[in-house]
Amino acid sequence: MKNLVRKWNEISLVKQIIIGMAIGILLALTIPEAAQPIVLFGTLFVGALKAVAPVLVFFLVIGAIAQHKSGHKTNMKSIIVLYIFGTFLAGFIAVIVSFLFPVTITLATSAQELKPPGGVSEVLQNLLLNVVDNPVSALINANYIGILAWALALGFALKNAKDTTKSLISNFSDAISTVVKWVIKLAPLGIMGLVFESITVNGLESLLGYGKLLAVLLGCMLFVALVVNPLIVYTVTRKNPYPLVLTALKESGITAFFMRSSAANIPVNMRLCEKLGLDKDTYSVSIPLGATINMAGAAVTISVLTLAAVHTLDINVDLPTAFLLSIVSAVCAAGASGVAGGSLLLIPLACSLFGIPNDIAMQVVGVGFIIGVVQDSVETAINSSTDVIFTAAAEYRKQRLEGTM
Repeated sequence: MKNLVRKWNEISLVKQIIIGMAIGILLALTIPEAAQPIVLFGTLFVGALKAVAPVLVFFLVIGAIAQHKSGHKTNMKSIIVLYIFGTFLAGFIAVIVSFLFPVTITLATSAQELKPPGGVSEVLQNLLLNVVDNPVSALINANYIGILAWALALGFALKNAKDTTKSLISNFSDAISTVVKWVIKLAPLGIMGLVFESITVNGLESLLGYGKLLAVLLGCMLFVALVVNPLIVYTVTRKNPYPLVLTALKESGITAFFMRSSAANIPVNMRLCEKLGLDKDTYSVSIPLGATINMAGAAVTISVLTLAAVHTLDINVDLPTAFLLSIVSAVCAAGASGVAGGSLLLIPLACSLFGIPNDIAMQVVGVGFIIGVVQDSVETAINSSTDVIFTAAAEYRKQRLEGTM
């Protein structure tokens, strides 16, 4: 038994996860009823990550700011610029593709009871209200904007604290990071349970009627992941971007795909940044921030589904309005985490640009929920892996510039 455990531990985590996926698929296809209890593994794994992530972010950011040395650059400005530009570009690509390959849909009514935000101002207002949320409430509800705001404030307040206080915070941070490593070791079991549940509960039958829409959505997202992001990274770093991009997709994207939560994937991204040798002062802030505002996949979803409604209703769209949709989708995507229902509930806001009534827009949201088993998984994988990609790209750019000085 000890030899078996030792050999298992010698296998890389990614290979372990692939084995877990294979077992989950096999059980779902052969003995779905008998193997039903393994769903608990997935529920516990995601629950554990969601529980530890807010506390991890809180103490990591406080420690990073409190112990930050004057003159040490963290690249946060460059990373935020990459987040904003990458999200806008994703929405813009989605608009272009939607015009090149127009899709019409059969509207669904399953989202009629949901209430979308009234406008961009409401999205931004929700975002600002999250900043001033009670710190205890922010931790309990995993409000990462609020957690970041309080952690930054406390970090700056503790910059002049005694070394013993800073050491205590650092020890807490290290202890929580160790707990995270223990949780991540359970990823193969968790992914096995999540894959099993996804296949047995959702199936693929309901997706067949929306094949073309899914093809456009997934095609846009893959183009962003494999072409647009690498071009951005190359422009910034002047080096081959694919080793970084493929590593992030493999080690961050896979877990994010099955967990369908950028927040739950924060510990995974933190671990990957550490493995890549990135600056802890930077990634301890940029990763949780990216999980909130870096939403390229969400921008694609909002643009594609909105224009699917436009094509279904045979509405003529001029170029300025199409460009405006790219901007609106980027802004909405950045605020999606503060709205119940995520990116899908921001579709009515984008539809209002074209005068589409709210009741029809909510039917488009219903379509989004039907295809969500695939759309949301790929969207989260793109969103979360890009956090690591842009954080690393900014640091590699800094190293390149310092090397030329």
